[in-house]
Amino acid sequence: HQDGILKKRLTYEIMTPQSVGIPSSKLVLGKHSGRHAFSRRLNELGYKLSSTKLNDVFIRFKQLTDKKKYIFDEDIVVLVEEKIGKVPEMFILDYFQISSGSGAVPTATVRLRINKKAHILQESARGDGPVDAAYKAIDKIVKSEINWSSPPKLIDYSLHSISSGKDAQGEVTVKIKYKGATLTGRGASTDIIEASIKSYLNVLNKIAGTEIGLKKIKEKI
Repeated sequence: HQDGILKKRLTYEIMTPQSVGIPSSKLVLGKHSGRHAFSRRLNELGYKLSSTKLNDVFIRFKQLTDKKKYIFDEDIVVLVEEKIGKVPEMFILDYFQISSGSGAVPTATVRLRINKKAHILQESARGDGPVDAAYKAIDKIVKSEINWSSPPKLIDYSLHSISSGKDAQGEVTVKIKYKGATLTGRGASTDIIEASIKSYLNVLNKIAGTEIGLKKIKEKI
């Protein structure tokens, strides 16, 4: 059915997603997904693989479907990155400061190191809360390095404790939508704001690896 949708949508879809105001239908990959559907999803995620590399990753994909009923974007990214090499860390937290209080507008100042070098950028921003302010400051920095048409959209934020006690570490998980793909980032710290920043940078580095490092990835392939 997926292969049919990709080849001739009107035969299989009585109503198109566009006809009801949805940009495009998202195919959930699984055990019966074919090579064509898998290859197309790779392209949508920004990966351009040679025929040999595609075959290798597709074999691993089919092996994974024996263990998982549904395969999500994060699973595909891991499969590809394990094959062609880990995406380099483009943005690293160097410093942050939060200013907030009763009756005050939360403000964040964030400083990032770029490409593990002495290149450092700093921005400040206001937000609805300290985390929102920090994310907006980060967006300013990342936008100056990646010429994206629109910033990623945060669609989910969750926090849970990964240890016990007053000094317990909190792990923050964020999910963002970017160019049709849903990506997940994670970060841990005894400071909730720092964990939040780390999780956001984790997912932004995945985007940076695609947007900035795509040329290098192609050369490796």
